[in-house]
Amino acid sequence: MRSIVLAAGKGTRLAQEGVDRPKAMRLARGKPLLGYVLDALPTGPEDTVIVVGYKKEYITAAFPAYSFAEQTEQLGTGHAALCAVPVLGDYDGDVLICCGDMPLVRAETYAALAAAHERSGAACTVLSGVTDRPMSFGRVLRDGEGGFDRIVEDRDCTPEQKKIRELNSGILCADFRKMASALRELRTDNAQHEYYLTDLPVILKARGEKVGVCSLPMDDQLIGVNTPAELALVEELLKGGGN
Repeated sequence: MRSIVLAAGKGTRLAQEGVDRPKAMRLARGKPLLGYVLDALPTGPEDTVIVVGYKKEYITAAFPAYSFAEQTEQLGTGHAALCAVPVLGDYDGDVLICCGDMPLVRAETYAALAAAHERSGAACTVLSGVTDRPMSFGRVLRDGEGGFDRIVEDRDCTPEQKKIRELNSGILCADFRKMASALRELRTDNAQHEYYLTDLPVILKARGEKVGVCSLPMDDQLIGVNTPAELALVEELLKGGGN
């Protein structure tokens, strides 16, 4: 397996006077958020690509053993994943895509997703979770048979869809070659006019490929860091052994 870690964001809402570093390099208990993510992945530096962008030198200097892909424009998570495709070259296998600002996701969670994906033989497996915390995550919509239908981003949800408690974690596994081909079909017809990674499984399903959902009781693991309040919360949870 290979891993792609999305870590190109600036973290505008995290900006504080005197702190000018990428969001993934903000510190929680003295360690970069990205460091927690990399430590939990099932792949090592030789099999992991980090997508960098804003102030990329902070990340490349801190993690020199890794490979990097550069996202020069912030055009969305789907575009970020596409930027990593050339780095993986002619690789023919599965890839795990995750976020560099989610330090609470445990190693066993990534492992469970990878195992579920391998068992299913799906072209793509989405990791979903349920939590009682209010979060502005995309909702996983199921079809009439309980299988994957699509993911709707929070900002694009109808009032009824916002009531759905199964949230998209933003983490998935996919067949690399099928993923790379599908990413090139992404469009920006959404509220943010960005290329959403969440459209990837929809495209694969439309092609007749199998798309699965690995639903785990993630709860606090779903927390991503976008604001000073979320950073403080993550630090408190890490102090209590959250990762």
